Amino acid sequence: MLHLAPGRLEFHEPPSAIMSQIIDISQLLRTGMPVWPGDTEFQPSWMARIEDGGLCNVGSVLMSLHTGTHVDAPLHFQKNGASIADADLSVYIGEARVINALNVKSIEASHIQPFTAGLPPRVLFRTRSLPAERFDPGFSYITPDAARLLVRSGVKLAGIDTPSVDSAHSEAMETHKILGDAGIAILENLNLAGAPPGVYELIALPLKFAGMDGSPVRAVLRTMDAEARHGLP
Repeated sequence: MLHLAPGRLEFHEPPSAIMSQIIDISQLLRTGMPVWPGDTEFQPSWMARIEDGGLCNVGSVLMSLHTGTHVDAPLHFQKNGASIADADLSVYIGEARVINALNVKSIEASHIQPFTAGLPPRVLFRTRSLPAERFDPGFSYITPDAARLLVRSGVKLAGIDTPSVDSAHSEAMETHKILGDAGIAILENLNLAGAPPGVYELIALPLKFAGMDGSPVRAVLRTMDAEARHGLP
């Protein structure tokens, strides 16, 4: 907030901004990190290095768009779905609830039901204490019944701290399709280890890849008091 005083300008942060905390809920992109079987692994390289006589450092990365913390575009499971470049960015910014589902293998509608009254437009499921060091096909997932409840509850984005909202053994990928057909954005491979259950502001913007089916994101949560939450989308 800007205050005018004789001979000077003063800027004062509103109380909600001073008290808020940013929690990084993104996985570290690194060599050897787990990826979905068959996907391109994370491969960084240098095109120029100062230590080799270059004027600057220039890096390059080869990887799947579904590496680490990422969002799925409708095109991921719809033949003629929208690409990530056409995503409604407002979906990826706003009020979100982190629901604790630690060590829950399959997230059922019963795990969501207690929160449906006043559920924010964005829901994130915390199922593990730390990100996995290797790909484990036994990861937690959202069941189709739970996905239908999210649809009925008016949710706009569903996120989880595992590689997929569907089971690794699913052949129909029904949860992806239920959410996608309802226009619900999907955010996967979060790192919610430092985010206790509660309500936050989520910011997880995808990159503008033309014609592509997803994008890595730098996802963060911002803590808020009740006054700061008022009016958030």
